Amino acid sequence: MAPVIDTLTPTEAAVVSGVSVRDVHRVIDEHILPERFYDTRDARSFKSHACVFIAFYFGAADRLTSEERQRAIALASRHSSDPKSPTWIVQDEFLTIDLAPFWKSVDERLLRLNAARAQVIEDNEIVSGTPVIKGTRVPVYDVAASVAAGIPMERILSSYPSLNREKVELAVLFAEATPQRGRPRQRVVPPSGAKIISSRRKLRPATQ
Repeated sequence: MAPVIDTLTPTEAAVVSGVSVRDVHRVIDEHILPERFYDTRDARSFKSHACVFIAFYFGAADRLTSEERQRAIALASRHSSDPKSPTWIVQDEFLTIDLAPFWKSVDERLLRLNAARAQVIEDNEIVSGTPVIKGTRVPVYDVAASVAAGIPMERILSSYPSLNREKVELAVLFAEATPQRGRPRQRVVPPSGAKIISSRRKLRPATQ
């Protein structure tokens, strides 16, 4: 599995597992995974390899019962001396389960999250510490908000010449895995060819 990220927040775990944040919290609340895969002492967090089992549990819901899925998870993690490299082929009497496809998809998403994290920096001397895309002064959440608003990729790239499609996609992934605190600022890319003349607001005349 991809290194670098060993502990994930619930939101990051949801992105890497390919499930909703609500489902990630269910893993703890309903005791779906063994307790060694997560921590609840200060704030909820997950070991990165737990995402394979989270993805399997919800991804196989239409084919296996909850009991069968939980038993497969217990067997896979119990039969390995290294909890980060569990046994991906699980045999339980007549039932054989291959967890490798879930591992592959989780590993790919974890690699992408690694890349998204590495792309973003926070420096007090750059836009007052606002998270920006490395090598630019472009706020990462502004780019993600533009994509969320449905603005075409071509317009986004023309508005941010220092970016390319890959950087935009990683910005979106970063924002999804690391939601901005508080109410997110709305960001809309100006129409093509538009120029900002002044950023000052015109005051309304006082009412009589």
